Amino acid sequence: QVQLVESGGGLVQAGGSLRLSCAPSERTFRSYAMGWFRQAPGKEREFVAAISWTAQSTYYADSVKGRFTITRDHANNTVYLQMDSLKPGDTAVYYCNTDAHSNPPGAWGQGHQVTVSS
Repeated sequence: QVQLVESGGGLVQAGGSLRLSCAPSERTFRSYAMGWFRQAPGKEREFVAAISWTAQSTYYADSVKGRFTITRDHANNTVYLQMDSLKPGDTAVYYCNTDAHSNPPGAWGQGHQVTVSS
């Protein structure tokens, strides 16, 4: 099973920005729509964003529309999640997924903590 290599995350003040990246361990790996979910303490894991292989289609949760941007770099087979105007409510562990727009979703990354202080 493909493994996902994630980076990014950390601590930022409200209104700040962070960027997450995610790449499959196999550079030739392809899936329909890679993306991210997140899980805050005491809450269920929820969909955040996904991008199709061609990058022609992007999908966002209503809670992040207009603040988060998902992109894909085909040369490095890497997906990025640019998170701007962060809010304390965005605090969660963010998990990359190989098929974030599918039900059930695909393989999971190890997750990265994003903490937004007020």
